Amino acid sequence: MAIALTQGKPGRVILRFSLPIIGGNLFQLLYTLADTIIVGQTMGEKALSAVGSTTVIVYFILCFIQGLTNGFSILLAQSIGSASYDKAKRNIASSVYISVFFTIVITALSLLLCSNIIAWMGVPDEISHDAYAYLFIILAGTGATVIYNLISNILRALGDSKTPLIYLVFSSLLNIVLDYVFIVPFGWGVAGAALATVLSQLISGILSIVSAVKKYDLMRLKKEDWAIDRSVIATNLRLGSVMGFQMSVMCIGQLVMQASVNKIGTEAIAGYTAATKVDQLSVLVENAFMTAIAAYVAQNYGARDFKRIRSGVNASIAIIATTNVIMIAAILLSEPFIVPMFVQNASAEVYGYCSLFFAYTLPFYFLLGALAIYRTSVQSLGNSKAPFAACILELIARCSASIILGSFIGYPGIVLSSPLAWLGADLIVIPAYYSTVRRLENV
Repeated sequence: MAIALTQGKPGRVILRFSLPIIGGNLFQLLYTLADTIIVGQTMGEKALSAVGSTTVIVYFILCFIQGLTNGFSILLAQSIGSASYDKAKRNIASSVYISVFFTIVITALSLLLCSNIIAWMGVPDEISHDAYAYLFIILAGTGATVIYNLISNILRALGDSKTPLIYLVFSSLLNIVLDYVFIVPFGWGVAGAALATVLSQLISGILSIVSAVKKYDLMRLKKEDWAIDRSVIATNLRLGSVMGFQMSVMCIGQLVMQASVNKIGTEAIAGYTAATKVDQLSVLVENAFMTAIAAYVAQNYGARDFKRIRSGVNASIAIIATTNVIMIAAILLSEPFIVPMFVQNASAEVYGYCSLFFAYTLPFYFLLGALAIYRTSVQSLGNSKAPFAACILELIARCSASIILGSFIGYPGIVLSSPLAWLGADLIVIPAYYSTVRRLENV
């Protein structure tokens, strides 16, 4: 049966639950890091730029899928917290139906628009062929991404954050091996790197499903559990699509940022790519705490324990702040080695663009940490309006700042658009969290 997050000291429970998710996210980062490092080291700066120029599109799709499936997990966790196990099974079945639908739609639209995306992103002609090959294969494997994220979020809603980690570690190591084999001996170039990523993630998802069915009774759905329940599907669709949109909004803003950087030139793309690959470490850590606090708050909301929710959120803020300080120190210490990790004999301009990114981003990690905890907590309490409004403001702030500041002060203005977007969203979700908790306590 499910693992309860409604017992034990909140801070310790959340930290223990978060650590495997952080580990899983770090290994997931290895997918793209392995691609870019092996591509950059074996094929050079132009090949790295080809992968980097389209990475934000891949990340955009991933963000939507993660948000969509995370929305399903909130409703599942609420059912578990209230011990409504029949409803939990209906939620699992509904999430599968919706995931299949979105997989078909996303894959079809992405492949049809692939060449247009390359043009819209302003990818330089000298790298456009490789960029198209990489993007097309990654988008064709959207189903693999959906499978892994769906089963992982279901397991986390059940209180199990270790099983997804175990199979992701195996898959990440497999990805590294396949990257090298497909690129070097086989000579498939960036297309080989993309294929290695898709195959590895597919294997991870399949193994997680097999393990989950063996381990949890809730995963052994009977024929009656698969009956279409329109109300359950509608509720999952509403929350899942909203959260998917919210997570992808950040990526839409990054699309504008990437397009602005692409206009500067290949060296800017290479430096920006190297920096953002490392910066993804912070995003993945924040996302891990988002996943943990979502399951924690949802289960305790189902149990109607608001005092425990307050304690858990406060503990999460302290934990994520400490984690951000450690990450900032680690990035600063390793900064001289970041560009060489991706590109051999890089120009001074590439180093400069990478360094500027960190200078204008690292000091504001605390804004991103607060946004991750408070926005997810509000969503898990059933308030989707405030997070949605915050996402709209975040999108407007990121796009307008990237375009306006970028036109006045260039590359630094593009990079500063992210911290400004985090600040605007924080100003909405933090007050919303406290007002939502007070309102629910008085019901």
